[in-house]
Amino acid sequence: MIQRLNPSDFSLAAEVIRASFATVAKDLGLTEQNCPKYVGFVTTTERLQTHHSWGWLMYGLYEKERLVGYVSISKEADGVYEIHNLAVLPEHRHKSYGKQLLDFCMEKVSELGGIKVTISITEENTVLKDWYTAYGFVHTGTKKYEHLPFTSGYMKLEVSSWESK
Repeated sequence: MIQRLNPSDFSLAAEVIRASFATVAKDLGLTEQNCPKYVGFVTTTERLQTHHSWGWLMYGLYEKERLVGYVSISKEADGVYEIHNLAVLPEHRHKSYGKQLLDFCMEKVSELGGIKVTISITEENTVLKDWYTAYGFVHTGTKKYEHLPFTSGYMKLEVSSWESK
């Protein structure tokens, strides 16, 4: 079950994000010393409250009554939405929860009148990049930020492409 989160859920959501992104950090050798601004290290209840105040829509995926997945959506421009921090706890992966969250986001963006969805990823995370590509996302470019030890990758998907699947 996927439902919109309330501020009272943000503490648990922050834990889900940190635990989910910790596996990527480990795989890529990211630490709080070499990448202190990595989402897996900086996501807190307060950070999620800030995102909420910006108008981000935040959702949790529940297994029984336990929060095991998270995703948020923000409106970036007319018809353009960004998906942020799609996360599933490591012990709950390979149950199609990531796809359920992605499907949910695409349906929600369509309901909101969106025509395009964008995402940013860690470019070196080829497993994740391939996962999004399999669902129709197209790579649009990269950017190397001085404060990050990895390259940021950018992808997009036209909502109409998703709906035709």
